[in-house]
Amino acid sequence: MPEGSTFPNSDEAFQKLLLRIAAKAAERADAASLIQLFCAATREFFQVSGVYFWRRHAGDELIGEQADGKLAERFIGLRLLPQQSAVTAEAVRNRRTIFVNQVQPSPTFPAARQFEARSMMAAPLVVFDEVIGAATFLHDSDEGFFDEDLAAKATILAGQLGSLLEATRLGEASREEHRRAEILAEVAHALHGTPDVAAVIEALADRLRVLLRTRLVSVLLRREGPFELRAVSAETPQLANSFRAGHDRQTIRFAADLAQRAVSAGESITISISSEQHSPGSMVSSGMLIAAPFRTSRTQGAILVYPRHDSPFTAEEKSLVSAIAGFGAVAVAHAELCATAQAQAHELHQLLEISSDLSSSGDLEHFLQAFVVRAADFLGFGRCFIALLEDGEFRVRYGVDQGQPRRLDLIFPEGLATRALRAKEVYWTDEAGKVPGANLEVISQYQVRQLLAVPLLGANGQVLGMCAVLDRLDGTGISQQDIRRARALAAQVSVVLEVAHNLHQSEQQRRRAEALTQLARDIDGLLRLPDFARKFAERAVALAEAQAGAVALFQDGRLQTVAFYPGADPVLKPVPNEDRLSQDRSSDDLAAQSHVVRTPVRAEGRAVQQQFTLALSEFVSQRTEAVVSGSAADLLGHELTSTCRYGSRKFPLVHSHRTGKPALAGNI
Repeated sequence: MPEGSTFPNSDEAFQKLLLRIAAKAAERADAASLIQLFCAATREFFQVSGVYFWRRHAGDELIGEQADGKLAERFIGLRLLPQQSAVTAEAVRNRRTIFVNQVQPSPTFPAARQFEARSMMAAPLVVFDEVIGAATFLHDSDEGFFDEDLAAKATILAGQLGSLLEATRLGEASREEHRRAEILAEVAHALHGTPDVAAVIEALADRLRVLLRTRLVSVLLRREGPFELRAVSAETPQLANSFRAGHDRQTIRFAADLAQRAVSAGESITISISSEQHSPGSMVSSGMLIAAPFRTSRTQGAILVYPRHDSPFTAEEKSLVSAIAGFGAVAVAHAELCATAQAQAHELHQLLEISSDLSSSGDLEHFLQAFVVRAADFLGFGRCFIALLEDGEFRVRYGVDQGQPRRLDLIFPEGLATRALRAKEVYWTDEAGKVPGANLEVISQYQVRQLLAVPLLGANGQVLGMCAVLDRLDGTGISQQDIRRARALAAQVSVVLEVAHNLHQSEQQRRRAEALTQLARDIDGLLRLPDFARKFAERAVALAEAQAGAVALFQDGRLQTVAFYPGADPVLKPVPNEDRLSQDRSSDDLAAQSHVVRTPVRAEGRAVQQQFTLALSEFVSQRTEAVVSGSAADLLGHELTSTCRYGSRKFPLVHSHRTGKPALAGNI
């Protein structure tokens, strides 16, 4: 060194420098702090104008990372290519310390001119036979400053720094691996201990965001429809709320497209995004986004890990995201199974409760009314009706609309639904008006949009009837889950229905047998025609389970109306003949008198009676069947039914040409 130099090159000072740097590393300082100390301490030790640390990157490119001294701020981010003629690049290529005095400006590295270097020395940092960086020492006034002794000390210092940086890196990596292992264990515990799908997804997003030290993670799921945003984990609740609020149509389309690409690929994918093009404003940084897919038997999903500020994701971190997505898939499948098991247990409980409630009713009418209410509530539909198969037709007996049951007497129109039901199949549609061949008039009349109809099958497999529900309360489409639940309900109820129907028939037969027995007793020994007619009409109405009836016969060569039961229509109601009543009449005679049309009657009653007699005579002359049933208007004419207020009520007509005694019984 030149005379007069004050450079403290004693071995003692050098040892203290080495110990100082080692002590800093022992404090578990991060790499940046250690390098900063190295630059400042060596600049003081060597008495140079500046010390500069380069980090080696891919392609042997050197990038300025930290410095102390002259133009330190300008040095950060400076790039030095391996082919450039510079002292530092040559030291890296030769893997040894090189110094140059009387530095001449290089046209291939113009930055050296800015630093006004007169003497330079560069020492590479070699770790496990690999150069990880270099340290450059610069003097801007002494053209012969560096010598072999300083180069040897710089080599030792560079070797120490490289070893300490590697040890720091390994320590940080070890601590990071330990942190990740703890988080992974926590993820596995948290996910598998949660039986709820929503909670699993939230926990998955939270743990992954903490693990990767990123600001934002979102999870998208789909089952039958498109992908939907199901979970967001952010640094702050405000950021999470802002992200959800800003997730408009464009961003959800972009996110759904990424999720679909990842699911189709079957592995994690990465994509570079910019905050202006694909993310909600300034909430997400530009950079690399990871999309990791997962799937279960019912669900497809993807985890979107948005870019972080400080550094891009590594290949190891991408693999880690895939592993956690696998954890998530298992946890979601477990939660789905738990939810399914709980739903089925609840469903079974409901079915047993419905069966128990319905089986306690011995009355068929009460059973049908209770069933439509419970079925609509169980299946989640606004309307429900039940129809029994009678004489080859599905006759609707009861219906419910928004929880209000009512008795019906309608024939379900023939079509696609009835053909499917007779084939013991389920019929369903979400758009009844668009089904080819649909009865648009009926659909419009009853405002049918959705229809789900299931057959009710007896023990031997015969079709007993049908149960149908209309229009889901939540407005969603009919799912396979709805069909399965409807089948299960129909299977449970069919058994109870068959028992109730058999009991109903048995009760009908019992009442009819009692009515026949009573009729035989009542008419045995009756010699008076009015008494006979009244008793016969009363028992005929009971046998037919009608509301009213009439008995007529031929008398004096023409058909005469004899009796109504349980009393004539107000228009036809007879006026008792007081002249013919006496004190010695029996109570039976008085009762019979009130139900037998006798003269004298009101003029209007007599006219209607004659009209009724003529209509009945005309009908009998035109028909030869033993039993005829139909509406009163069809059998007796619209004029008479309007006068007598029969309306459209149906009743059977039984007559015999041999005895000449027609009997009319029905809902008159």
